[in-house]
Amino acid sequence: MKWIHMYVLLVRASIRSRMQYKFNFWFSTLMAAVISVVEFLMLAVILLKFGHIQGWSLAEAGYLYAILSLSKAIYRMIASDVHHLENYLVNGALDSLLLRPVPVLLALMSQNFSIRLGEFIQGTAILTICMSIMMRSGQIEWTAIPLTIFVILSGAVLLFAIGLLTASAGFWVTRIEELQNITEDAARTAAQYPMTIYPKWMQGVLLSIIPIGFANYIPSLYILRHQSGIWLIGLSTAITAVVFLIALRVWKIGISRYQSTGS
Repeated sequence: MKWIHMYVLLVRASIRSRMQYKFNFWFSTLMAAVISVVEFLMLAVILLKFGHIQGWSLAEAGYLYAILSLSKAIYRMIASDVHHLENYLVNGALDSLLLRPVPVLLALMSQNFSIRLGEFIQGTAILTICMSIMMRSGQIEWTAIPLTIFVILSGAVLLFAIGLLTASAGFWVTRIEELQNITEDAARTAAQYPMTIYPKWMQGVLLSIIPIGFANYIPSLYILRHQSGIWLIGLSTAITAVVFLIALRVWKIGISRYQSTGS
């Protein structure tokens, strides 16, 4: 609780700092929302033209997209600068965080707090519409709502863990932008679509090496299609926990190396 309270205080300070430049704050929020809408419209156009993707309807594909979009928004809201650790390593700004009387990761997470209001509105709207369509058709019941909320939160933790693992590689190689393009951007874009459209080897990558498929696709097999059983939710949660713990361990090793070498 102590660290959570401290994180909240750091976030408040970050928001006050950013609100000094209100135009930039709201403009970046608007642009993030516009980009998200354009991404989904591209998916919607494809689905409307062909009717479905590998047996997945527009509502189902929209559900996958919205889940991942909301999980990403939560991750980038509470830990935006984890994604930008490279900048801290290159310009030496990480040294100033080391001097603070809080864990370095907590200090980094609170930097440049971003509300992501546009992405939350857009993701929630798409999710509400898609789930309403499936509820009216009898495909899902009200029990899908709490399960979906849980999956969104679990997905946010998984995205954070993948992001932290990727960022931690910077303690050894410094430049990680190209790696992030693969593990975060490309992988997340791929996971917005049903995995059945990809070849088996790529499905394997998205479920093992970069296990982002457990953020939305695997849980949706049970929630939307009632396949296998609720253990799929438990499996996704377990994978998330394992990746999260590994990410924290790698981070600790990396930050210790950074401190000991005086980089």
